[in-house]
Amino acid sequence: MPIPDNPTFTLDPVPKIITFDCYGTLVQWYEVLLREVGATLAKHGADGVSASAILDGFSAQGRRLTAEKPHRLYKDILRIGFAAAFAEHGLTPAPEEIERIASSPRAMGPHPEVPDVLRRLRERYRLAIFTNSDDDLIAPTVARIGVPFDHVITAEQAQAYKPSRHLFEYAYGKMEVTPDETVHVAMGMYWDMKARHELGFRGIWVNRRNEAGNPDWLPYAEVADLEEAAALLLPP
Repeated sequence: MPIPDNPTFTLDPVPKIITFDCYGTLVQWYEVLLREVGATLAKHGADGVSASAILDGFSAQGRRLTAEKPHRLYKDILRIGFAAAFAEHGLTPAPEEIERIASSPRAMGPHPEVPDVLRRLRERYRLAIFTNSDDDLIAPTVARIGVPFDHVITAEQAQAYKPSRHLFEYAYGKMEVTPDETVHVAMGMYWDMKARHELGFRGIWVNRRNEAGNPDWLPYAEVADLEEAAALLLPP
């Protein structure tokens, strides 16, 4: 379902690889983090602070930290970013509480429709993940999805975070394809749709949270979940 003023999504040229963001797109990033942050707020009696506000604060910190050099591991960005997000509200969780939140991506499971959709896509395409994560942090998450990927490209490998074009260019070189031989499927508007707009390759925005898109980063197709993305990638 293309968004208004968006050109019809096309499979010409036919892609060789479908690439995915992982956190939020394939696995339950927001659901798990909101639960973990909420438990921490409850322990500290912070009734006036929402888990969403802390997660928004972390997102802002993440943009800053991922842009800095030298490259930091994502585990460290999670620790630093969440500690700073809590501090913005006058809260100082114990180190073990921050560590629990920073480790929670390891336990993130897939959205309900994801495994079946990926199995169907594998019958026609190679599959890859492009993630702002570390090799050891993403490995158990990918295992929980339960579907093999041909490539898992991390920020740790590329020494760069999305939306930097360097991660994408590193990934295409590693996979030995050109950008127009791929379609990128992602929930991240800033992290993914911005980059794919600047690099000029096809994208599908998975708008699970019913958010407003950014017309500056068109064209991209908009879908509600991976089932709708499959309808574009696996037409009758």
